This record gives sequence, C-alpha cells and structure tokens, in this order.
Amino acid sequence: MLWSPSNLLTLTTPQQLGRFCGPMTFPARTGLLWQGGDMGEYGRPLAAGVALLERAIDYTLGSLHSVTPAALCRATPCSDWNLRHLLEHLDDSLHTLTQAATGHVAGCPHTTEDPRDPAPTGANPALLVRDGATEMLGRWTAAGDGGGAGTVCVADRRLTGPMVAAAGAIEIAVHGWDVARACGEHRPIPPLMAEELLDLALLFVTCADRLSRFAPPVAVPAYAPAQDHLLAHLGRDPDWFAHN
Repeated sequence: MLWSPSNLLTLTTPQQLGRFCGPMTFPARTGLLWQGGDMGEYGRPLAAGVALLERAIDYTLGSLHSVTPAALCRATPCSDWNLRHLLEHLDDSLHTLTQAATGHVAGCPHTTEDPRDPAPTGANPALLVRDGATEMLGRWTAAGDGGGAGTVCVADRRLTGPMVAAAGAIEIAVHGWDVARACGEHRPIPPLMAEELLDLALLFVTCADRLSRFAPPVAVPAYAPAQDHLLAHLGRDPDWFAHN
C-alpha cells in the first residue's frame, strides 16, 4: 500500500510529525525548497507542488484510458487490491487532496464525517478518478492563485501545503503506473518526474513507516532508471505485469 494523504490523519508520534510540520527542506531539484520564514514564502514551493501534481495527473489520466470493465477484476502491483479496489482507493485519496486545498481536512475518509455522496451503483471507477483528479487540480490551482493552502490543518495538526501536494503527486503517479501494469500496458513514468518523485519518496518514506504501510523495498540494480528505484523503494517490483 502506498502512503497517501489520508494517512496524514494517522501520524501520531513526535518523530513522524516532526518530518511534516513546520520548517523543512525539500530536495532542491523538485522546486519545493523551503527553509522557513513567514507564510508568504510558501508561494513559490506551493506553485512547484501544484505543477508536480498536474504532471502526475496528466500521466495517470493516460493510464486510465486502458481501463475496461473486464479489467476491473485484474490483480495489481498492490497485492491486496484488484484494479477496482485500487481505483476506489485512488478516488478516496483525490477526495482527501481536494479537501486539503481548502486548508482543512475534516476527517478520515469512509467515516460518518465524510460529506461525499456515495458513488452510484455500477459507476465506472476510472471515470470517477478522472473527474476527481480534474476537480482536485482545479482546487489546488485556485488555492495557489488566491494565496491559500500554504498550510493544511489535518484534524488538530498543521502541515505544509507544499508537502501535501508533493505527497499527492507521488500517490497519483505511482498508482498511475499500477493501473497501466494491471491493464497489461507498459507506460513508464516520465524520467524527470520519476527523479523528482524519487527524491521526495526517500524523504517521506522511512524505515519507521515501512512495517505498517509498505512492503519491503525491492532490490534493483544501481544503474536502474529513477522510476525503478522509486517503485522499488515503495515495495513494488518494477518488472511486475498483470500475468504475474
């Protein structure tokens, strides 16, 4: 299971919160560099975070074109989920990110606090993801243009907006790869984006997170492309295909 924005609600230890709250430095090549200061300094890294979200969405929307009703029961690189379950999870994460763009996440998804109407019976989960991604990106773009979402309140915690956007980009892009592979398609994550996401994943996903949220890292050659290192760090076999 990939770490998702929804998991921000379960970060409880001081060590975990310390990685996500207050001043922090992102890898420079992501454009998310921030070292503290007044709230106005969130503008530049937030714009970079939204741009990274947009690129991740563009990639994943391309993967959704391969989804057919017959494919929804297929296995995915996320061993606990078939394709339908994976798409439902991704839709849930997009909903959390959409809430985060307002600066506040009300509560855990799939609880009585979740204000969404249930999806219609038989709804196409790929279309729900597409529509959710479009809405989410629009909300974050509007927030950035309006000077908002510099911070995001999750329950009683205050997180940086650029961090939430960056985490969302990892979630969306890697699940886009999952979707493509489940459908038997070879759609590599664009190399530059993979490099940026790898830098962020190494920052966000530590040994402390591994046991409860991730499969063990997969060994890949040192010379493997950034995409393979990203997937392997998140417990995926870069060579996985639906026939496995």
